Amino acid sequence: MLNRLGRTFVSLLTLQIVAPRWRLPCFAALGAFVGLSLVVAHISRAASYLTDSPEACVNCHVMTNAYLTWQRSSHATLTTCGDCHVPQDNILSHYLYKARDGAWHTTAFTLRLEPQVLRLSKKAIPVIEANCRRCHDHELHRVSLAAPDEQGQRCWDCHRAVPHGSVRSLSTSPALMRPALPPLTGPLKGQGQTIGGRPVRPSGGEQGGPQ
Repeated sequence: MLNRLGRTFVSLLTLQIVAPRWRLPCFAALGAFVGLSLVVAHISRAASYLTDSPEACVNCHVMTNAYLTWQRSSHATLTTCGDCHVPQDNILSHYLYKARDGAWHTTAFTLRLEPQVLRLSKKAIPVIEANCRRCHDHELHRVSLAAPDEQGQRCWDCHRAVPHGSVRSLSTSPALMRPALPPLTGPLKGQGQTIGGRPVRPSGGEQGGPQ
């Protein structure tokens, strides 16, 4: 049985199922595909999405304002993006949700389908609500609304500014609050300079923000 599986694997690896005259073009196409995939993975910092680091979220410029408002909030010392925006009930649902959301975000941002004002999706609402209650459950006895009412009232209906402040759209606040990055023309030429633990990579000139 093992020998049969081994022969099948070798046959697929050497493209024995393909006519001899097409094997070289197939190997070339596969090599190009693998090479381009590695380049895209490197440019997009794909490995960072396996972590819960907030800096991974600002690989996409659309999330810059969300990152900066979180960074200046009281939540920054206790939580990461995933603590609020990703299920925490078990590791399987955690990574399945990240994979599904990541695939959708990548598609939307690459094709420029993102709205000017980012709003929670229907699937994200119960996740964030559950995470609010997970951390603040000991305080719920202080309020009369211990569960969402029939109209769908949620924690952020009262706590609208936590932790991202008032609504900021892409068109009304581009580059708002973005910190000035250190110049890259000195003797170090940017070597060793980091922001949020990530290497400096400004979007243009000496000014920029988390990418």
